Amino acid sequence: MKKSHIIGILMIIAAGLTITMAVGNTSQYVNFSKAAESPDREFHIVGQWVKDKGLIYNPEKDPNYFAFYLKDDHSEVRKVVLHNNKPQDFEKSEKIVVVGKITSVDFEASSILMKCPSKYADEQVKAQQASVLR
Repeated sequence: MKKSHIIGILMIIAAGLTITMAVGNTSQYVNFSKAAESPDREFHIVGQWVKDKGLIYNPEKDPNYFAFYLKDDHSEVRKVVLHNNKPQDFEKSEKIVVVGKITSVDFEASSILMKCPSKYADEQVKAQQASVLR
């Protein structure tokens, strides 16, 4: 067998392994109950901040500790802990996606994604009202 054939086969094997590892590491969108079934895996959980319970962030004491309570789409509420600073405009978010792993008590987030209200929402409402009045 020629060297070029061997190199080609090795490259195909390496590409296959890379794809397999990438697919195996992708996280899924689930709720807290499903995430609790596999605590060693990372998941995306969509929910809303439970404003009644507030949030925990004291940058003078520990700027890398941010915690709040999230209600998932199945109405289960859990404490989410992010070992990083509080995301900007967190309080304005409509929906929150936390990425991370579940622990025995909390959800340890590696990142937080937020869906904030559109800055164009007021303009769209005004445009719709104007078209109705015509």
